[in-house]
Order: sequence, then C-alpha cells, then structure tokens
Amino acid sequence: MITDARVLQPKFIPREVQHRDAEVNHLSSTLTPITNGEQPDPALLHGPSGVGKTCVAQYLVEQLQEAVIDLDTQYVNCWEDYSRFKTLYRLIDGIQQTATIHRQSTPTDHLLERLRDYNGPPYVVILDEVDQLEDKSLLYDLYRIRNLTMILISNSEQALFTDVGERLNSRLTNAVRIHFRAYHDPELVSILQDRVQWGLAPDTIDDSAINAIATNAAGDARVAIGILRRAARQARDQSADRITEDLIRKVTPEAKSEIEQKTIDRLKPHQKILYHIINEHDEIKPQPLYDAYRNRANEPNSHRMVRNYLSKLEHYNLIVAEGNTKGRRYRPAP
Repeated sequence: MITDARVLQPKFIPREVQHRDAEVNHLSSTLTPITNGEQPDPALLHGPSGVGKTCVAQYLVEQLQEAVIDLDTQYVNCWEDYSRFKTLYRLIDGIQQTATIHRQSTPTDHLLERLRDYNGPPYVVILDEVDQLEDKSLLYDLYRIRNLTMILISNSEQALFTDVGERLNSRLTNAVRIHFRAYHDPELVSILQDRVQWGLAPDTIDDSAINAIATNAAGDARVAIGILRRAARQARDQSADRITEDLIRKVTPEAKSEIEQKTIDRLKPHQKILYHIINEHDEIKPQPLYDAYRNRANEPNSHRMVRNYLSKLEHYNLIVAEGNTKGRRYRPAP
C-alpha cells in the first residue's frame, strides 16, 4: 500500500508547492538579489501552524541552491535550539566550522565572532519558530553580519516583536513580511492527492475519504498529512486494500493526539508548567494562573513573557483563550 513513506512525513519537501503561488513568488523575488551578488532584506513568514511557511522557505532555498553555484544554507528550529549558544552553534555548523568548538567550554561570544569573520559565499539561514528564541537580540547581531540572509518564521508577528529592543525593532522594520492564511478544504484535498499519488499504491483511497481528511484537518496541512499517514499505516498493518471513510473517522482522533503530544514534548519548561496548570482546571483567570506558575517555576518570568508563552500554546491549539484582557479565561483544548 505505501510505496514511498517519505512523502507522508511532515518534513517532506514536494517538487512543487501547491496553492502558495503568491507567497512563493513574493519570497522568491525577495531572495533574487543573492543571484546578483547582493544581500537582500530579511524575510518574515508568519501565520498559523500547518499553512506551508516552513515548506515554502525550504523549497525556495533548494531552488536557490540550483541557481547559485556558491551558496551556504542552514535550517534552525529555534524551538529546539532556543538558547543563544545553541542557535549560534547550529549556524556555525552550517558553514562546517564546529570542529574546534566545545559545547561545554567555548564562550558564546566566540561563536558570534566566528560568524562575523565568515568570508565565504552568501549564507541563507532559515530560523523557524524564531519567536521561541530566549535572546532575541541575537537577531540584531545576525542582521549585521555581511553575506548572511535571514528567513524568519513565526506563528505571530506580534509574538516575535514583543520584548525586542529598539535597535532590533528598527532593523526588522525593513523585513519583508509574508502572511500565510489557513488552507481551504479544496486546497488541502489537492495537497493530499499529490501525497497519495507519490506515496501510495493506485486505488488505495477514494475522493470521499480524502475529502473527509481535509474536513477533519480544519485548514492545517500538518494535521491532514498526519491523518493520511496514520490511516495508511493502520490499513497496511491490517492488510487492508483500501483506506475507507470509516478508517479515517477512527484514526483522526489518534492522529491529532499524536501531533499534540509531539508539540507538548517540544515545549520549553516554563511553557509546560503553564500547560499543565491550565489542564488541571476547567478554566482559570490570568492572575491565578500566573500565581500558580510562580509557585512552580524556578526563576519565573514576567507577566509579558508568560503572555507570550500562552499565545504560543494557543497558536498550537493546546489551550483555548476566551474573553478580553480583563475578562480573559484559559481552559484546556477540547
């Protein structure tokens, strides 16, 4: 049944990006100066999860590598590499200069100096989940490095610019902003049809089952592909010939739960504390939530930083926030 499992994985980059022509063209034109030996402005891709931001960024970097003979690139997931040292280490790794760096003893400033001294070809870096950086002033330092071009990816423009200094704010004002909206159901159907064609045997799934996946995914391609992957895996394990609508209904909660758990596992310690507190209550107001957080957290952060954490949990559908600032309530996601 499964002829190519790679295309069912969330990190798979397709040969052609569907239903993001405007976004692809916008980012492509932003990066075009590199082909002429010039340095473009940074780009900020923002929008909800599962709308193709990372896919478009990686797709265009691959296209750029085909057009530019000398080009270095690197992808950094700032949710995983969120400290200043970890992010810089990954960037140094992208230019193959980590051999003399010791994770335990090398000063962080040394890594930044190594990047500043870089004298190679243009260097394009994708900083995914960039709002998760502990020290956003790093973006100011990277902005000033010659030949380094940043593609920043964030769920929310507001989340990125909260708590940044005036210097960084003024620099990122020039960033090219590209907004990604949620997919419509017919667009998800088209994306799924491509994955089916590339990764599954013929006549494995019909249009009604694909439509059911798109409806259940609610505009999130990550969820849609996760449901398809889970259904294909279960059908294969049961030696079934087809993926039916009944199977889709059965695996949808399991697929969503799997994606949710992977997201929870990636949360920072302070985000996990807030997530668990909210899930211990039917609903909770901001101040009692902050008080409970302060009681549990070592070196608790400010109210503003906690609001950023809560916004991230909301963006990934881990919690639900209702009401305005004064009457706000947080509750577990259904």
